[in-house]
Amino acid sequence: MSEFLIIALSGLVLICLIIFFYYVPFFLWVSARVSGVKISLLQLFLMRIRKVPANVIVRAMIEAHKAGLSDVSRDDLEAHFLAGGNVEKVVHALVSASKANIDLGFKMATAIDLAGRDVFNAVQMSVNPKVIDTPPVTAVAKDGIQLIAKARVTVRANIRQLVGGAGEDTILARVGEGIVSSIGSSESHKSVLENPDSISKLVLRKGLDSGTAFEILSIDIADIDIGKNIGATLQIDQAQADKNIAQAKAEERRAMAIALEQEMIAKAQEARARVIEAEAQVPQAMAEAFRNGNLGIMDYYKMKNIESDTNMRQAIAKPTSKK
Repeated sequence: MSEFLIIALSGLVLICLIIFFYYVPFFLWVSARVSGVKISLLQLFLMRIRKVPANVIVRAMIEAHKAGLSDVSRDDLEAHFLAGGNVEKVVHALVSASKANIDLGFKMATAIDLAGRDVFNAVQMSVNPKVIDTPPVTAVAKDGIQLIAKARVTVRANIRQLVGGAGEDTILARVGEGIVSSIGSSESHKSVLENPDSISKLVLRKGLDSGTAFEILSIDIADIDIGKNIGATLQIDQAQADKNIAQAKAEERRAMAIALEQEMIAKAQEARARVIEAEAQVPQAMAEAFRNGNLGIMDYYKMKNIESDTNMRQAIAKPTSKK
């Protein structure tokens, strides 16, 4: 019986030790104390209760302590983790900023991290600037020649503007707009090809990094290609359009002339019909005149003589055709 009691007590002690070391990370506390970080077993136990990873918080505290960061406390790290932030990246960023003499406080770092930006990458970009290649930008000079330019933009992260500042897409859009404006204001495409640095100087003077999370250090034109002759193409299109308009107007005038001709033919046919109708009434009028005694036989012969004389004169007046 005594042996069973000893085994039971041993099992109970083992279970208690497992529970104790689960809720109280003793060896993590020892590691923190050895590293010079002041933290109690009770605080580690409460982290377990609050479901905060004690190993993450302790490692971050050790890293901050070794780097000489005095403004990083356990409560701040726990609060940042519970807010959904990345504790490890924030501490890495603070250590890197401290070594590079960059003014970055804990509140600013956590605000940048909670804003969805990679604060550690931003600190690295402040030390080592990033080069962004723009897509091909098409613009037309005043002489109508199309130019296709590619630029390389060297930027550095602006720590103070990371919260609420615009990103890389805005930088690329503004640089593209500046290139188009610079080429479009050039009198000739040859001047742009001879001095491509004029584009960079003009674009840099516009302050394109205002309101963005970056600071533009330089803009270099990597390549310029000649595209189409847009001016000539537009002139050809305009000439074709003018030609189509002129043809349409000519067709309209032709249609009006044909309509007028048809109208005149119709009127002439109508007048001819009236003449034929009137000529058809002449014999009837003469017969009526004979019956009424208004026209004698001698008068009739005289009228026919006059008509024959008239026809003869008209025949003589007509020109003879030459064979």
